[in-house]
Amino acid sequence: MANEWQSEFWPAPAERAARWTDDPGRALRPAYDTCSAIIRAHSASFYFSARLLPPAKRRAILALYAFCRLSDDLVDGARARGLAPDAAGHALTTWAHRCRPLQPGPEETAPVVLAWADTRRRFAIPQALADELLAGVRMDLTIARYATWADLWIYCYRVASTVGQMSLHITGAIHRAAVNYAIRLGVALQLTNILRDVGEDARQGRIYLPLADLARFGYPPRALLDGVLDDRFIALMRFEIARARALYAQAWPGIALLAADSRLAVGAAASVYRAILGHIETQGYDVFQHRARVPTRAKLALLPRVWWDVQVLSRKS
Repeated sequence: MANEWQSEFWPAPAERAARWTDDPGRALRPAYDTCSAIIRAHSASFYFSARLLPPAKRRAILALYAFCRLSDDLVDGARARGLAPDAAGHALTTWAHRCRPLQPGPEETAPVVLAWADTRRRFAIPQALADELLAGVRMDLTIARYATWADLWIYCYRVASTVGQMSLHITGAIHRAAVNYAIRLGVALQLTNILRDVGEDARQGRIYLPLADLARFGYPPRALLDGVLDDRFIALMRFEIARARALYAQAWPGIALLAADSRLAVGAAASVYRAILGHIETQGYDVFQHRARVPTRAKLALLPRVWWDVQVLSRKS
């Protein structure tokens, strides 16, 4: 995937600059406003970080996140409503078909579909990456356990690293090597989501943490589904948190490879999400009864340090 993106989907600098400054036009502004509202309601951390981007990039990144959010909700919502996997799969296929055209027909009125088509066209986002994302979302219809970290990595790549690669077409990159860092950041973000949502997923009968890791600490799947918080679970969570932090550290140098006006936003997104791990620790690893979150005040407090770290990183590059 990285080679494909590098060889085929690397837009010329002049083309990128034009896309970043183009206004979508009055007709599409309500569609983009809807995308913004969706992300503001469902992902406060990403919305907070996206606001640090210039307006054209901010609109586009929120349209991308809204497309991802609604795609994921088709599966999660279907499960919550008790729909069979086949029915949910059909809904996802229909949605994918609607989101594919770069020029939706006059019968299409869904704001996210319209904004996403405009964003893909404006920033030349590869359809192959969107298809890979939807393939990852579809995995949730049939897979409720992951045997190894290698297995979970594939899922994380599909539902998150593809988003990172699509984001590069919006945020801009000064070197093709940025894609490798985007992949690692995507996996780090998704693993953080998984750790934060262990309890919520368990109540739906799902275990994303690799079964091999559970076995390593002598913590059986049944204990996770029952919400058992003991020394074995804490040791497991410490292990997974260390893995996530290592991925954030590996991804961080890639921020220097982004366009200068995107670095603070991406750095903030990575830092805010990484801070969730600390909140999991602070609440005694109880992800069964509590959903770790970073309050707005804490996010704002992170910004000066993020700004400084980005400046230091940029000078070194």
